[in-house]
Amino acid sequence: MKYDIAIVGAGVVGASIAYNLIPYDVSVLLLDKNNDVAMGATRANSAIIHAGYDPKPGTLMARLNVEGNRLCEKLCADLSVPFKRCGSFVLAFSDAEKNTLQELFERGVKNGVPDLRIIDAGELREMEPGIGEEAVAALYAPSAGIVNPWELCLAQAEVFVRNGGTFVGNAEVTAITKSNDAFSIETTNGEFETANLILACGIQADSVHGLIAKPDFQIVPTRGEYFLLDKSEGSKVNHVIFQCPNELGKGVLVAPTIHGNMICGPTSEVLKEDIEDTATTSAKLAEIKTKAARSVSNISWRDNVRNFSGIRANSDNDDFIIREIPDCNGIFEAAGIKSPGLASSPAIGPYMVELLKSSGIALPEKSGSYDMTRKKIHFRDMSNEDRAKLVASDPAYGRIVCRCEGVTEGEIRDAIASPIPPCSLDAVKRRAGTGMGRCQGGFCGPRIVEVLLAQKEDTSPLSILQDAEGSNLFFTRETEVES
Repeated sequence: MKYDIAIVGAGVVGASIAYNLIPYDVSVLLLDKNNDVAMGATRANSAIIHAGYDPKPGTLMARLNVEGNRLCEKLCADLSVPFKRCGSFVLAFSDAEKNTLQELFERGVKNGVPDLRIIDAGELREMEPGIGEEAVAALYAPSAGIVNPWELCLAQAEVFVRNGGTFVGNAEVTAITKSNDAFSIETTNGEFETANLILACGIQADSVHGLIAKPDFQIVPTRGEYFLLDKSEGSKVNHVIFQCPNELGKGVLVAPTIHGNMICGPTSEVLKEDIEDTATTSAKLAEIKTKAARSVSNISWRDNVRNFSGIRANSDNDDFIIREIPDCNGIFEAAGIKSPGLASSPAIGPYMVELLKSSGIALPEKSGSYDMTRKKIHFRDMSNEDRAKLVASDPAYGRIVCRCEGVTEGEIRDAIASPIPPCSLDAVKRRAGTGMGRCQGGFCGPRIVEVLLAQKEDTSPLSILQDAEGSNLFFTRETEVES
């Protein structure tokens, strides 16, 4: 089959582009080298919807950050994705940093960020009593928010597939060639033909670009490590708390998560060898502890649930690179989508669609109906009355499987039956929220495997993965062990 448009990369940017192509009567293919969507930077980041005061005025980054922030709340409501507009602070610890706050304020005003203001130490501590003693002022941005990033990506990809789109995983691109009016995409999961091509490849953006032409930019993969603390710590902060930015970025933040935990990080470390190395290190975690303690003084690090790291697709370009590749008609890219990429993603999809149109790509509107919404049950967020009605209609929603997060068998069953079915234990986690709590799946993991096997009768236990390909949970003994 020849597709009208193929998108390489199923992170939150690629998924946004695919989602925004739903209203058009074109065949669209979404490819990813991993076995699921949201497997790169989308699943391991700060989960912040930035207000938009940080990017330089006049840049594409500034425009899309503010627009993406504005679009995010309705998009999440349409897709049943948890979102909270909790606001953010940038803390100043000296008079010199007060000047930085003023610069950020003026930049934010130019970018169109609403309701920005600088507050003094007194008001700051009224709003956030746990702020460290050194803080003397803050920039307050009430439009900032928090979200579940992988669910935002998954929701858009699932709705895209439900409306006729195609997702293919385990499809790492190895070659791109053009013949006549089509591009041939060779992957590790087959060969695909498309009239037009969009690259949204994250940290691989320059290398995939290099399959077509010599890239005029370089991705600088930057690892950031994090602490994820228990819900007992989540209530200690009500806003996203940044420190004044420097040459290494926005610094270490302390913030609540959409699930009620506390997140602290990230660090900033350029990777020069293995650009997908998501290890955590004692040195960098110690750095987070030291820096975060300046922002919030009473963090209980013993209540840490998990450490993780993610790789940011920084580049040597100061702005997002969203364009038709020069001298490569029909090939478009979204590259160097670093922070605030998540916040900008709701606007990147529509921007790419307009770019396709302005480049002469035919995008006729669908004559039939389509539905760009998604309804999802989050049992723990429902009222007791609504829970009782739901359990009465389907007892599976009354059987709690993940005790830490209050996730039911019905929700896990729904995740397994989703338009992009989970192929691993962690894929269920991304869809249903299982294994996110203090025990990290220690209690619910075996039960989820049981539900997976019950829902997929043709599935062998030997094929069940923890996450990526090769992470099999079970093995057979091929040879007897000698005594």
